[in-house]
Amino acid sequence: MKHLEYYVICGALLFSVGLSYAFYKKSIAEERQILEEATYNLVNTWELPELLNEVSGIAWVNDSTIACIQDEEGAIYHFNLNTGEISYDTVFSENADYEALALDQENAYVMRSDGRIFEVLDYVGDNQTVQHFDTAFDEDNNMESLTLDPKYRELITVAKDEGLEEKDLKGLYRIDIGTRKQEEQPFMTINMKDKAFEAFQKKDAEKTFSPSDLAIHPKTGDYYIVDGKKPKLLILSATGKVKAVHELNPFHFAQPESITFSPQGTLYIANEAATGVATLHEVTLEEPKANSN
Repeated sequence: MKHLEYYVICGALLFSVGLSYAFYKKSIAEERQILEEATYNLVNTWELPELLNEVSGIAWVNDSTIACIQDEEGAIYHFNLNTGEISYDTVFSENADYEALALDQENAYVMRSDGRIFEVLDYVGDNQTVQHFDTAFDEDNNMESLTLDPKYRELITVAKDEGLEEKDLKGLYRIDIGTRKQEEQPFMTINMKDKAFEAFQKKDAEKTFSPSDLAIHPKTGDYYIVDGKKPKLLILSATGKVKAVHELNPFHFAQPESITFSPQGTLYIANEAATGVATLHEVTLEEPKANSN
């Protein structure tokens, strides 16, 4: 009887190992197929520390450092690309829903989901000061996007959910850092009925594309806007024309929430943990195809 039990256990173990190996081979094959069909390439991938499972905003600091925030704590973290660890952190406010981060040299700007912006001057220094100001947006807009336009030293933002315009449009707005004033009219709009969005059309127009962050390409001036609900990356020219929409496979982009560029134009996209681990990808894209009206 003992021999029979031994053989049963061994058989079960071998079956389990074989099944695991089969699933492993299948996952490798699936990833290979996804990459073959994708319009992007993953150059490097980092698993973020558990503390950044809810990563919601990133910004380039230097060749070895990406600044990060997460949507539950009023803190800014430095993630070291060489060590894969957090090398610095600073608290700027109480816990809340912080969704976007932009840097202007030694100063940081963090947007809360209700549209309030926290200005953290000298955020890595000894003379840190924190102030805040409100925008024309509120919690109904669910704000998650913020970037700095270094040419004009202005902040740029766009609503994730309903915007300030009619439902077919979502406007990009400039916010002057010096005056803290938001322009009354958008300088650029995303048309939810653009031909490029045909495959993603929703009954509620504003849900067709849901911006979770944006960044400006330092070489071309194009606007890169990521959607975390149905993962995709929109590229707008400096004049607002849709240049491309790259669909991001959830296999690699479970929940893309933030985006940034190095000064040389290297693209980074960060994902919340979702059901796995939070990740940071260095990404290259294929040449965009003309697909707008």
